[in-house]
Parts: sequence; C-alpha cells; structure tokens
Amino acid sequence: MLPDPGASAAVLIGTSSYDFLVDLPAVANNLTSLAETLRGPASWNLRQDNCTVLADPVGAEAVMDALRDAAATARDTLLVYYAGHGLVDPEGELYLGLPRSRQQRVETGIPYNWLRRALLEGTAERTVVILDCCYSGLALGMMGSSDLAAQADVEGTYLLAAASETRQALAPPGETHTAFTGELLDILGRGIAGGPEKLDLDSVLRQLRTALTAKGRPVPQGRGRNSNGRLALGWNAAFSRSPLGSDASGGPAELRSWPDPAAVHTAQGFLDALGQVRIVSGLTHAAVALRSGGGVAAGTVSGLLNRKDLPRTWKTTGIYLTACGVPDEQVDGWRRAWERLRAEAPATGPASPAVDRGRARGGRAASVWSRVVRRKGGD
Repeated sequence: MLPDPGASAAVLIGTSSYDFLVDLPAVANNLTSLAETLRGPASWNLRQDNCTVLADPVGAEAVMDALRDAAATARDTLLVYYAGHGLVDPEGELYLGLPRSRQQRVETGIPYNWLRRALLEGTAERTVVILDCCYSGLALGMMGSSDLAAQADVEGTYLLAAASETRQALAPPGETHTAFTGELLDILGRGIAGGPEKLDLDSVLRQLRTALTAKGRPVPQGRGRNSNGRLALGWNAAFSRSPLGSDASGGPAELRSWPDPAAVHTAQGFLDALGQVRIVSGLTHAAVALRSGGGVAAGTVSGLLNRKDLPRTWKTTGIYLTACGVPDEQVDGWRRAWERLRAEAPATGPASPAVDRGRARGGRAASVWSRVVRRKGGD
C-alpha cells in the first residue's frame, strides 16, 4: 500500500560538513536525490511543503521543531531520514551528528531518544525511520556496532538501518551517494526485477541486503512493527505489467494491485490514487477515453487527474474507473471513499467544466458500454 500524500510527510536530515569529524560530502547528494524521489509520482508524490529537507542543521532545536511539526500533522505516514555520523555517548546511547558534533559529547548532537519521543507523540498511523549513519566517525563512512537497529527501534515504526561491520566503508570515495542510500535510490528508480508491483519495505530491505552483500558493502538491518513492512515506498519500475486482457471472466484485471480507496484520507490522496489507477491499467489517456465508448474524452481524463479538489459529481469518476478496468465491487468502494471525503470537506468552488460535464457525445453508447463492462468484471 502507498500512503496518502495529502496526509503524509517526510523529514530528511543530513550532515555532510563537520568541524571536528571527517566530512561526508555524499550526504548532501543523498538529501537532494531522496527528496526528488519522494516528491515524484512513482513514489509518494509528496507536496514540497510536506517534504522537509534539513541540510547541515547548526543545532538540535531546528531539527526537533521540524520533527515535532511533521509528527503533529502527518495522519497517514511519517518518514524520517538521517544521513551522517552516528555517535555513541559514554552510556552507550546513540546520538546523531551535527556540524559541530564531537566524540562522546552528546550535547553537540541530537540524542536519538529525543527523536524517539517525538515520533511516539505523533499522530501518524505509520512511521518509517531510515538511518544511514555510523557510530565512530574515525574514517570516511565507517559503520559501527550491529546493534544500531536495537537502539533506534521505535514502537509502531519500520526501521531501515545501514549498520554493519566497522571494516566496511559506508561512503565510498568518488561515488555520488553513500553506499546504502545510493542502493536505495537505485532500487526506487530502477525497481526490482521479478519483484512485486509496489516496492514494499520488506521487499526493499531484501533487495538492499542482496545487492550490498554482492558488492562487499555493509549489510543493512531492518525491523518492522504492526505489519508496516507492507507499506510501499513507490511503484516497481521493473514490474512486468501485461495489458488488460479480453478474457470474459476479467481475470487479469481482477488480479491487478489497484490502489485501495479505503486507505485514502484526503482529497489529494484520492486524486493521486486515481492517477495510480491509470498507471496500473497500463493505459494512456486516449486509451481510457476509447475504452469508455464515448463516456469521457482524453481531455476529460486529463482534467480529472489534474484537479486540485474533489469532483462535485460522481459520474465521470465512475466511468473513468470502469474504463481503466477496475472491478465493479472496487468501483463501489471508490464511490464510498468519495462520498466520505465529500462529507468531511465539501467543495466550495464551482465544478470543473471539463470533468463534471460528464459524458461527451455518445452518452447513450457509453452507458450501455459501462453496463457491459461491469457485467464482464471490468476487462
């Protein structure tokens, strides 16, 4: 399942320049690339103001303010990422390095317990923590003890940690990204051959372990709670998606991994999920229009998917979903989600003419076609 982008947030923290520790220049590239990925349609499609990037923050206060703000507003999923030096205080507790951090001087960084408390006090249903950091900072990108995942664990959170043996380099010189984040970005961009349609966290962790082990690099750890491993970071670009079949039973369409409208909490999430329906169907705007039998034009499909508010009427959305091949019982679920969201936040502006106009010429044919498609299961 993919999170609702309108009710989710990400806070990306990275320290690349240090006064007293070895610099990690690749961390700056990590932040830029991961933010672009999370804001893209193949991943979470986050708005820019829902994806906060903190590069080389000078103090803990700015970081904690951003974390608390995100934790208080995200209702669906909150992702927190840190890249830089991970350090250990005299009591063996983890703290995250900032530009002026020193060894065993916890007051110069961010105690991980502070981050833990902020997450536990948040409102998000799911939380993801990604740690691309080291303990010692004695050499460029050297990792620390393998119990990092245990220290960083938070109830109800899925943790990805780039922890491994101290012999292994985390940030190979000359590479654009650190080893762990570079591999993560590659998976999110290229996908997993033979993998699932959506890049769920469990599948991503398995691929990270396989790929990094093959390269002789640190082997990441992962730990999940409350089935968060099924949460997806994006769509699998390497997934082999066959065209919609013509079998009367509608089998291929029934087996497709359609977005779940019950998981949508906001108008933006609803509209984004509608766009993902078209991606899953493998159809272009023109092909959806053709399959609608005149019910919607290609421009109407585009207008529906580029709206900023919910359609005021259901008709066009229903025709669109049916034309994409969504099974009848699932279309009913979409309508219930639309009705729920309309009741929670009724639209105040006029309807979009291109979308709410409904059927183009040939409306009678479209109605007949829609009924036939529903009887056949949406193929």
